[in-house]
Amino acid sequence: RLADDGVTEITLLGQTVNAYGRGLGKGATLAALLRVLHEIPSLRRLAFITSHPSFLGGELIDAIAGLPKVARYLHLPAQSGSNAVLKAMRRGYTVERYLARLDQLRAKAPDIELHSDFIVGYPGETAADFDATVALVQRVGFAQSYVFKYSPRPGTVAAELPDDVPEAEKERRNAVLLAAQEELTLAKNRALVGTT
Repeated sequence: RLADDGVTEITLLGQTVNAYGRGLGKGATLAALLRVLHEIPSLRRLAFITSHPSFLGGELIDAIAGLPKVARYLHLPAQSGSNAVLKAMRRGYTVERYLARLDQLRAKAPDIELHSDFIVGYPGETAADFDATVALVQRVGFAQSYVFKYSPRPGTVAAELPDDVPEAEKERRNAVLLAAQEELTLAKNRALVGTT
């Protein structure tokens, strides 16, 4: 049983926070932790960041949808709208699987706002791959996205790949994707005018 010490907001933070509990034994999941924390009487808001699409399963979706104190916000980085790029990134999911998880989530929590991260100019990313990313952003209608230009990081698998997208093209793709997201964000903000 948790003591009520006046805590009004909790944010659980982790690189892949929704994988919480792996290796801790049966029943140790983020969904279970959310349910326990949700019982704190003074708590008004419960959030978590950052999630990985591979760990957004039915139990967590049910917790998000069924616990009113859980923030109506999910940061679920897609990284790319291209299966070829996702495979090269070793993300462990496809665009179709990502969208299916979002469909499951929105069916149970239609008021959820989604945020994402994207990397443009990843080694081997073609113009068609990039166009697929823009299409994904527009299809999902993210409330916000963080967009980054690829740059090699020592010690990563990607650093061993040829950095074959010219810097000027990375800049262009970055600007195009940011503009697409800004248009979506502006439309969402305008829809809130007059509400509290």
